[in-house]
Amino acid sequence: MDPFFARFATATAHATGSPYAFILCVAAVIIWAVSGPFFGFSETWQLVINTATTIITFLMVFLIQNTQNRDSAALQAKLDEIILFTDAENEFVGIERLTDKELEELHARCEKAARRSQALLQNAHAERTARKNNPTKP
Repeated sequence: MDPFFARFATATAHATGSPYAFILCVAAVIIWAVSGPFFGFSETWQLVINTATTIITFLMVFLIQNTQNRDSAALQAKLDEIILFTDAENEFVGIERLTDKELEELHARCEKAARRSQALLQNAHAERTARKNNPTKP
């Protein structure tokens, strides 16, 4: 059932995310709104759109979440592969399983390293600019 559901969820997410699906939904709302006077703007008339949108939204949440979970897992696997086969720090593999506190600490460490790297780049740029503006004569 899982491969079938995965294919169904992906196809549904792609279809409902298309411009055609949006146009179809806008058309349905327009038809519903225009039919209001015919039904006397009754409670049943209002209930039709409320019920339809609630059911569709409820089902779409699960389909979209399934698609997002699979996309996220695939992206994580790709990132792990890149990390493992480059000079990147291997400790980043599997960080999606860390606690929020551990992730915050790791993020703070990365921020600190980024600031150090930025400072080094700025110093190098300043030195190049100084050499360019004040060339030394042999």
